[in-house]
Amino acid sequence: MPPVEIKFCGLTRPTDAGLAASLGAAYVGAIFAGGPRSITPERAAEVFAAAAAAAGAAGGAARRVGVFGATPPAEVAHAARAALLDVIQLHDDPTAERAASVRSECGLPVWAVVRVASGSARARFAELDEVADAIVLDAFVPGRLGGTGTAFDWEEAAGWARPRRARLVVAGGLGAHNVSEAIHRLSPHVVDVSSGVESAPGIKDHERMRAFVQAVCKDDERR
Repeated sequence: MPPVEIKFCGLTRPTDAGLAASLGAAYVGAIFAGGPRSITPERAAEVFAAAAAAAGAAGGAARRVGVFGATPPAEVAHAARAALLDVIQLHDDPTAERAASVRSECGLPVWAVVRVASGSARARFAELDEVADAIVLDAFVPGRLGGTGTAFDWEEAAGWARPRRARLVVAGGLGAHNVSEAIHRLSPHVVDVSSGVESAPGIKDHERMRAFVQAVCKDDERR
């Protein structure tokens, strides 16, 4: 079984992005959907440049993910060009039609978020599995798109969160203390962390980042 990849999301500072890449993160993410971690595409390009430099020095690469809310496809494409994105993440409970439209407009892989709250999540998961390049499972919190530090019911989701073609990304309330359990229950391709490695919204705690990576690596060694 291949190692689980890591995405550090909600990055706002080059120093945090550089550390994420040096620790071997496969993905670095910036928020364009509002909230305390939201930055402009131009600022994201500066943040991502630090990750690219650190990843290159380490002989690796960290792909750039932009997280969007209900943004029209043409505006998503404009932001993607400005930030030099590799992946578009739609965090606005997208339909399969929206995911397909954004991918067509941008020409980039699309990750579609399913916020787990009710039985409808299972149907949406199956629908998006036919279109999205990855499905991101996150917790549903009214009035918030993400970054809440809230976990969803992993055991319940494990019964249906088994994509046939898309990759599986698990987010929501992850930290060094519980990421191993999330991996064990859901077998994701990627684990996505933001608030779980912060000292304040958008300000990453470097020791927590290192601890998170160590927890994921230890789990990989056991599998």
